[in-house]
Amino acid sequence: MRAPASRLELGARPRNQGLRRAALVVVIAGLVLAPRLFGYDRFPRPEFESGYLLPDSPTPEPRSVFLEYLDVGVLAAALMLSAFLALKVRRRWALAALSLFSLAYFGFWRRGCVCPVGSIQNVALALSDPGYALPIPVLAFFLLPLAATLLFGRTFCGEVCPLGAIQDLVLIKPVRIPRWLGQVLGVMPYLYLGLTILFVVTGTGFLTCRFDPFVSVFRLSGGLAIVIFSLSFVALSLFVGRPYCRFLCPYGVLLGWISRFSRRHVTITPEECVRCRLCSDACPYEAIREAGPDQAAAARLEDRRTDVRRFGIVLLAIPVMIGAFAWAGSRLNGFLAQMNPTVRLARQVVLEDRGEAEETTLESRTFRASGTPGEELLAEAAAVQRGFAVGGWILGGFVGLVLGFRLLSLAVPRFRRDSEPDRAACVSCGRCFAACPIEHRRRAPLREARV
Repeated sequence: MRAPASRLELGARPRNQGLRRAALVVVIAGLVLAPRLFGYDRFPRPEFESGYLLPDSPTPEPRSVFLEYLDVGVLAAALMLSAFLALKVRRRWALAALSLFSLAYFGFWRRGCVCPVGSIQNVALALSDPGYALPIPVLAFFLLPLAATLLFGRTFCGEVCPLGAIQDLVLIKPVRIPRWLGQVLGVMPYLYLGLTILFVVTGTGFLTCRFDPFVSVFRLSGGLAIVIFSLSFVALSLFVGRPYCRFLCPYGVLLGWISRFSRRHVTITPEECVRCRLCSDACPYEAIREAGPDQAAAARLEDRRTDVRRFGIVLLAIPVMIGAFAWAGSRLNGFLAQMNPTVRLARQVVLEDRGEAEETTLESRTFRASGTPGEELLAEAAAVQRGFAVGGWILGGFVGLVLGFRLLSLAVPRFRRDSEPDRAACVSCGRCFAACPIEHRRRAPLREARV
């Protein structure tokens, strides 16, 4: 029989309810005040007698150098505080309070730009284009969370990232998704990461920023399609724990890799595990590796030959999967290349020259007015298509390798004597602390001392 949770005794539920109300206030205040806070122009707008109205800018106004470095300082302080709260204080309400601050500052105040998730594209552009100078604050936003993860695990995801904070704070009734579905969807971030880098190096654009599901919430701007996309993710986050973080975020791939080798990481309890599995029930992100009963250990010894045979089959299948997915990725180069503006322009110009285009476009008219030879445009478009062809092979092989290793990890189930966080998936949200009866026992002398 499982030990009853004592959240009411600790007052965790009222605190969490208060934090949820505070999160709702921050979201509403951001929606109401954001246009006033950021609705200014650096220079007076021109007045047109024709009645033409300037469109609203889809990106936030440039910040001063002082504010950019202030943002870096706030990020560094928040990362240190998140590690201290997760490893030492070990209180869910304190971690949620820091998430609330991060949502207000990095989300609504800074309007989600620049964020570590989007900084992947800036770093990839700097590595592929020698003419691009990577700003130091952007580099800091890329490196600081990685360094903190190497030291303390994914505390950035849990308490500092505004995208994770908004998903965590609106989660009201978590729903478990089937394990097989979670494993399949877990490949999506790797695909998204590969596509993000491929689009950057081919000059196609910043894919992650273009399809950020929460930036339109932070900026209160965007077309109808992106607004519906954002609201759908917010609605999904009410019932599915961190859907973007777990099944799309490309930066989470890097953090997950590094977190496996973190110097320190949160533990469910610093003492012994009683295998009650209450921590697993409390985790909405399925980031707890559950302990198994003693009978399972004996059964695993009997099935070792079957496990070894299954492991060998999957191991042999990995090269086949890499080759198959690499070939499939190369077949998509034509479709992906059409998203590149140069390729689209070249195609439009060719259709116009053949008389097959229904009408000219602003881009084609601008190109013809520039006097650039058509052969030069076609050569540039062909180079872009070759880049997509090579990138498609690499991307497909990468996805096949990831999928193969995932199958390999499932081929031989591991017996665990104690429940423990999955270092790659755990974001140090602290929900398992309040569910663990051993943690309650550890806190009891502290509560008595305060009384």
